[in-house]
Amino acid sequence: MSAPYDLVLRGGRVIDPAQGLDGILDVAVRDGKIAAVGKDLPGPAHQTTDVRGKLVLPGMIDTHAHVYRYVSGRFGLEADMVGVHSGVTTVVDQGGPSVLTFPGFREFAAKPAATRVLAFISAYMVGGLEGHYYPELYRPDCIAIDDTIRVAKENADLVCGVKGHAEIGGFTRWGDEAMRRASKISSALNLPLYIHFGQLWPLPDDKESYDPDAVLPEMLDIMRPGDILAHPFTRHPGGFVDRHGKLHPVVREALARGLKTDVGHGSHFSFKMARLVLDAGIVPDTLGADMHGYNTTIPKPRGTPDTHPDKEEMHMFAGQHNFSLASAMTSMLALGLTLEQVVPMVTSKCADMLGMSGKIGTLKPGVEADVSVLDDERGRFRLVDNEETQVITNRLLHPAFCLRAGKRYDADAVILPKAVLADAA
Repeated sequence: MSAPYDLVLRGGRVIDPAQGLDGILDVAVRDGKIAAVGKDLPGPAHQTTDVRGKLVLPGMIDTHAHVYRYVSGRFGLEADMVGVHSGVTTVVDQGGPSVLTFPGFREFAAKPAATRVLAFISAYMVGGLEGHYYPELYRPDCIAIDDTIRVAKENADLVCGVKGHAEIGGFTRWGDEAMRRASKISSALNLPLYIHFGQLWPLPDDKESYDPDAVLPEMLDIMRPGDILAHPFTRHPGGFVDRHGKLHPVVREALARGLKTDVGHGSHFSFKMARLVLDAGIVPDTLGADMHGYNTTIPKPRGTPDTHPDKEEMHMFAGQHNFSLASAMTSMLALGLTLEQVVPMVTSKCADMLGMSGKIGTLKPGVEADVSVLDDERGRFRLVDNEETQVITNRLLHPAFCLRAGKRYDADAVILPKAVLADAA
């Protein structure tokens, strides 16, 4: 007779796209690993949790996080706040650590966290210091190609790619040279290049603005298959929607060449832009929350700037300046994507993007028991973006708890919003 299970989650709707599973099933855990998934699993268990009426997913993966707290000023959030205490088992820091700061990231961000913490290393020597507050530190000669390659190789267990910014402020200052250098780093590492689109920095006073609609075509000549275009739903110029309010004509060519897209929700997310992109038939591959210190109400560390060009507090849930990956999923459902489309965007497709298929993003027996359990609420809920566009949705996802390597963490992070009913004042 086999040993008893440590835990069985009974009766939830289990969705595991990597295994083609979708049904009312039990999930059993033993020794921190998935032991079995099936209907009415027999056998004894030390603990049984009733999850009827809830969604039971492979541990959710946030592809766009900022968790280098304090080193990145008020920008970085605590990893477990956006991770396990928000129902997310893996977070990927986008561009916080760099050639100069990766040792600190390993010791003080990744190592102490209960959440699995990975990173796309910044192409720039300064990384995400003070949330990219000083644009002149991101010029091409502040990119150390060979040294960044070396540091990434020395930290290959954490580094999944390279982060850069293709936006108007940078292109106006330096053209595409910084992005060409970033591509050399990712090419040498054979890892994806993850590129921010949509304006980030203020334009300089002494130069004429770069044409926002010229950024994507230039990047198409630089990026390789498997590289990632971020923020397709941004409300800022220089993204997937051109100045005429249409899908940029090169987007389809980019996807045909094998480039990937990540929502990178954040406070610059626009329902209007998302509607234009989705109606054109473009559905992003993955979904990240893009939570950071400029779009939450987390107190800033002493000595950091009081204002910032990217300080755009999230109020997706009618005035609440908080958010989560489950909230980003709710946005996608409100736009008309199905749950069957959205779940892979935070599980199996993320694992593919990170080169970790079969290791995370699945409930396959034998893998670490990373499991996200979500409440699936029904009603009439009001969502609001930073353009004040309101959307009414009849479905809202909210994290209940997660298992990380078999250990339970309740979803009690202070950044989790409360549902707002559509008829609430």
